[in-house]
Amino acid sequence: MRKIVSLILILCCSIQLYASKVDTLQVYSTSMNKTIKNVVITPDSYSKKGKAFSVVYLLHGAGGNYKSWLKKAPALKEYADLYNVIIVCPDGNKTSWYFDSPVDKTMQYETYISEELVLEIDKSYNTIINKKNRAISGYSMGGHGALYLAFKHQDIWGAAASMSGGVDIRPFPLGWDLSKRLGSYADNKENWEKNTVINLVYLLNKKSLKILFDCGVDDFFYDANVRLHNKLLERNIPHDYIERPGGHTNKYWSSSIKYQLLFFDDFFNN
Repeated sequence: MRKIVSLILILCCSIQLYASKVDTLQVYSTSMNKTIKNVVITPDSYSKKGKAFSVVYLLHGAGGNYKSWLKKAPALKEYADLYNVIIVCPDGNKTSWYFDSPVDKTMQYETYISEELVLEIDKSYNTIINKKNRAISGYSMGGHGALYLAFKHQDIWGAAASMSGGVDIRPFPLGWDLSKRLGSYADNKENWEKNTVINLVYLLNKKSLKILFDCGVDDFFYDANVRLHNKLLERNIPHDYIERPGGHTNKYWSSSIKYQLLFFDDFFNN
């Protein structure tokens, strides 16, 4: 019996020694004059002096923060090991929508994530500094943010995904502090038209970006995702689109991330 207990203890210690590591990286944003926290998950095989790693950025939804992804999908720590990638979960403020606000200079999250954070991650961690080894995704507001940033910065990200993304913000003029970020729709229509994902398809070509997005058929963003899918089809832009049963829920996102990381793994290895 003692031998069995000892063996179990040894195995438990081994698992702790060889498991992904979760760090909190604080990054100073020059554009917003503040320090922002970010979760960084490194796989068990990570070494500062060893081989370099691909990086996946995951954006949270409205009301969330840099810890949200770990709460919604605790298995991220296992996925970092499984796919041998670094996972970065930035804090995007509760309702930044991940663009540079034209009406609020304290909300410059496009610049922060696509420039300041990426630069700091590549400086602080052993990463492959190439768009072919960098991907981005997110849920809800973060789904909008992932596609928005990737569409506008195709030199930074080689692959982008979204789950339950608010890919057309115009039908929600009173929602989620959008009017605080863009001004009222009635008085600032151009701001809204320029900063909604569905209107940025013109930036894409057939080879510029690997794209995946999915949405539950019971989700209030479902219609917008269908329209984005159809628009990409009309423009002959290659992409993967998935719709399945589900709503705007943690259960849906914790399931979706498994498939999206597999999609990214395939991209990194090809």
